[in-house]
Amino acid sequence: MPRGNASQSKVHYQGKEEDFVVYIDDIESAQKWKGDRSIPLAQVAASFKIFVTHKHGAQNAYDAASKATLENEFGTSNEDECMIKILESGDLQHTETTERQGSKNDSMGTRSAH
Repeated sequence: MPRGNASQSKVHYQGKEEDFVVYIDDIESAQKWKGDRSIPLAQVAASFKIFVTHKHGAQNAYDAASKATLENEFGTSNEDECMIKILESGDLQHTETTERQGSKNDSMGTRSAH
């Protein structure tokens, strides 16, 4: 049975000091939001959390962005304002993870030969 088949959309913003990532629901809603600001930000963002990659691009492990990091990069520590700047200027990215095949229980519990 295939597992792990999922899609993920995010916005990657390469700043002067750090790289930032914001997860979004889908690229279409983000593009509509850019053209029509009457659409609530809650319908675009998957979560109201900004992540920092420590200049390792969009494909690395993420940490939560501190208020000091946001203040240094955007001039404000207000996460809503920073998220708007990231969504306006960042690169939209969509990835699909491939499905995985394999057994679910290799040990087979007590049925395996020891």
